[in-house]
Amino acid sequence: MTQNLLPALKKHPFVAEFLPEHVDLLSTLAKEVHFDEGQVIFHEGDLFSVFYLLSEGMVALELEEPDHVLRVQTLYAGDELDWSAVLPNAGKHFQARALRPVTALAFEGGQLLESFKRHPDFGVAFMLRLLGVVSERLRATRVQLLDMYSPVAKRAGT
Repeated sequence: MTQNLLPALKKHPFVAEFLPEHVDLLSTLAKEVHFDEGQVIFHEGDLFSVFYLLSEGMVALELEEPDHVLRVQTLYAGDELDWSAVLPNAGKHFQARALRPVTALAFEGGQLLESFKRHPDFGVAFMLRLLGVVSERLRATRVQLLDMYSPVAKRAGT
């Protein structure tokens, strides 16, 4: 990564509690990427492994059905995308599509895993932060499901 991306990385909430040396290490793996409005970033089932820290724009996480697309969640600047990038050979669970032009910092999953092996303290810090992201996504999904199905359950008398 060039030094001009370091300030963007330091501003991202994902690294707020990282030690300075962990931010520096992560910065050596970063690349800036852009996606146009409407561009599919990855499809459900893809094995391509890149972890993104969103700097600008909006991304929809979607399920593709034969006759329609169901939006599961919307991500914004300051969010993380594709936490499964650090799971070797794990296919994507959703499709990701840019709703507005997106700028993000991208990190190759394989390079992240290698850096975790070389710097276990960095790997632990990263994975603990990533577990927080996964936990928040599960909570948000639970709330969404309650919003969708609670009125039906109440009408059904349960």
